[in-house]
Amino acid sequence: MSKQHTLSVLVENTPGALARVSSLFMRRGFNIDSLAVGPTEIPEISRMTIVVSVDEIALEQVTKQLNKLVHVLKIVELEPSSAVERELVLIKVKADAQTRGQVLETVQLFRAKAVDVATDSITIEATGDSGKIAAMLRVLEPFGIREIVQSGRVAIGRGSRSITDRTLRAVPGTQAG
Repeated sequence: MSKQHTLSVLVENTPGALARVSSLFMRRGFNIDSLAVGPTEIPEISRMTIVVSVDEIALEQVTKQLNKLVHVLKIVELEPSSAVERELVLIKVKADAQTRGQVLETVQLFRAKAVDVATDSITIEATGDSGKIAAMLRVLEPFGIREIVQSGRVAIGRGSRSITDRTLRAVPGTQAG
């Protein structure tokens, strides 16, 4: 039975690393639900947050194959209960003189913010977990959503431990500290 899994993958910050990782999922026939990539506190290392819906056996196979890729340094599955997960969304909503107040009330209710106001629309910026984003979209839908841009999920483990702690020593040019 497929379940959504969030993988935090540390890779060497080299050209083609993203292509190699994503092509591994493509070759296996798995759709990536969400993908976010960015630098870490160590310039030579990037972090990929990959969300994929697969069963446990397929997840184990993909993880083993990812570990074989040259530029992959570490893979950790982040459980929702032990991680902080966020997404960013920009939503352009129809808003005329009659509905503008209601849309702005909704923005406040979800602790989001209006980042652009035009005569016939408002662009909203919101961050939160996927449940909060989905709930906000449901409430805004009756006003008329014109456009949505949504980032991939980013996630980090709770507490003081870092997945880069032990990885630092493994990458040439970096120092633990």
